[in-house]
Amino acid sequence: MNLSDLLKSLPFYTLSYSSDPEILSLENDHRQVREGALFICIKGYTFDGHTVAQEAVNKGARAILAEQAVEVEGAPVIMVADTKKAMAILADFYYGSPTTGMQLVGITGTNGKTTTSHLLTEIYKEAGEKTGLIGTMYMKIGEEVIDTKNTTPESLTLQKTFKKMRDKGVSAAVMEVSSHSLVEGRVWGCDYDIAVFTNLTQDHLDYHHTMEEYRRAKGLLFAQLGNTYSADKPKFAVLNEDEEASAIYKRETAAHIVTYGIDNRAMFQATDIVLTSAGTEFLLHYPDGHRKVKTKLAGKFNVYNVLAALAAACTAGIDLNTAIRAIERMEGVAGRFELVSNDEGIAVIVDYAHTPDSLVNVLKTVQPLTAGRVLTVVGCGGDRDRTKRPLMAKAACEYATDAIFTSDNPRSEDPAAILKDMEAGVVGEEYKVIPDRREAIFYAIEQAQSGDAVVIAGKGHETYQVIGKQVLDFDDRAVAKEALSSRKKEAN
Repeated sequence: MNLSDLLKSLPFYTLSYSSDPEILSLENDHRQVREGALFICIKGYTFDGHTVAQEAVNKGARAILAEQAVEVEGAPVIMVADTKKAMAILADFYYGSPTTGMQLVGITGTNGKTTTSHLLTEIYKEAGEKTGLIGTMYMKIGEEVIDTKNTTPESLTLQKTFKKMRDKGVSAAVMEVSSHSLVEGRVWGCDYDIAVFTNLTQDHLDYHHTMEEYRRAKGLLFAQLGNTYSADKPKFAVLNEDEEASAIYKRETAAHIVTYGIDNRAMFQATDIVLTSAGTEFLLHYPDGHRKVKTKLAGKFNVYNVLAALAAACTAGIDLNTAIRAIERMEGVAGRFELVSNDEGIAVIVDYAHTPDSLVNVLKTVQPLTAGRVLTVVGCGGDRDRTKRPLMAKAACEYATDAIFTSDNPRSEDPAAILKDMEAGVVGEEYKVIPDRREAIFYAIEQAQSGDAVVIAGKGHETYQVIGKQVLDFDDRAVAKEALSSRKKEAN
């Protein structure tokens, strides 16, 4: 595509001089620039792409898109008011608006996005669709797994990915949509058919500052569903009727509303819930009747995730029996209430719970499943919301019998300072502090007896630990297995 054709998608810009090179790729990372690229200068939190515009040209960029003056020789400079907005527009145009050719579901909320997205993906597969998945753990095109750095990639990466999905025959894509991505415009250009809201609890206040701003950020997904109606491509907002924010989102979207819940009457509602260590059973009430649903996923919080997935699936036109069959078959999601098998009689559970609410949910689920103690290993990430640290500690002390505070991903912060922030929330309570995460996990498993439960919270599926600038190999599940093996050897 020539530059002049590409720029037809932008209504307002200035061009430094007349030139019409062929554009072979779009890039916003100067390290990825190759011959024929249009390099887009993005001003980030720690790096400004404008500072490497000439370097991009030297590497083969045939044009530069910028929002501030850059000194460049050898390539035209396109000036726009906002390169992030222009990048989303150009990416959508360059890759042929790929999301218009598939059914796209966006899922937002504090907790439950990953589990709900995996549940819905399995339902689509059961219905015979080829699927795409974008989320916290990875991106998937069919069964191909692609690593990702953010829950929701920026717009250029998203459109590239959707183009690959479309080329490989993907008919339905499901993606987690973070509050950061909504505020920063990473999902501009995504043509969502269905938007799902899970819940809203405290998280990311280092970024959003207040819960009101956090709630407003999530609401952008529903507001961006559009303001028109089409019988050929209807838009739906699937909302949790038990969440206060849903009442606001109903007013902020023009889309058709579909509701789910437990405590309040909803279009898809669960009653007669039975929770066991083997999974969950409930009676599903839906617009055409009611029927029993069984799932291997444990806990009331997973009932909400199942309801959200079923509501979205039915909204997408998938037969309910097909959807329930997929739900009942699914084993679980890595790092989400994942059991570490052992013959010690100890329930060892690894979970991604890294917010106060998600930790409470996990511990409440564990309590009735064990007759013994509940030992909890938990920490808080560095360079993240400090205000939730004392709340995490409080949740651990209140809902576990033994709270063990340790490091999560301290990043650039002093692990001891993070632990002090946690301790501020539990003055006078009993707990143990073991800064080294490996030692903390070993200690918890060594202390546990048959009939007890050990919950290792915060990192879930992650296979690394970030300390300073180092990214070290670390998997809670692997460390737990080592600790169980060591315990067994000592006993013999």
